[in-house]
Amino acid sequence: MAEPTTASRLPRALARRAGQGVPAALTRYRAMAWIVGILLIALVLVAVPIKYAAHVDGPVTVLGTLHGWLYFIFFLTACDLAIRARWSLRDTVLTVLASTVPVLSFHAERVATRRTRSGLRV
Repeated sequence: MAEPTTASRLPRALARRAGQGVPAALTRYRAMAWIVGILLIALVLVAVPIKYAAHVDGPVTVLGTLHGWLYFIFFLTACDLAIRARWSLRDTVLTVLASTVPVLSFHAERVATRRTRSGLRV
């Protein structure tokens, strides 16, 4: 049987978390967005050229693996913030996808931060 929903159409367990702890969730999201963004830039602008210019696979392997694991943590923090700040599904998906583009990730983080702090749905 499906879990009863609230007026916001969220399951009760999620509705209890929605709206609570937004500042802490925003801080976690911002930190992970910056870490993942910097690693993605390092991967694309440093490690990949080294791989193809010097035929050294080490930096791509290390940075790629690190970026992949940290992106997963970023994804979880973004989803946590989206639930707490009541972001729409469309904007949550767009914010997470924007973080896969090297420089666009920083813009998406600023927009999400500004709108979340002002109380708007992202």
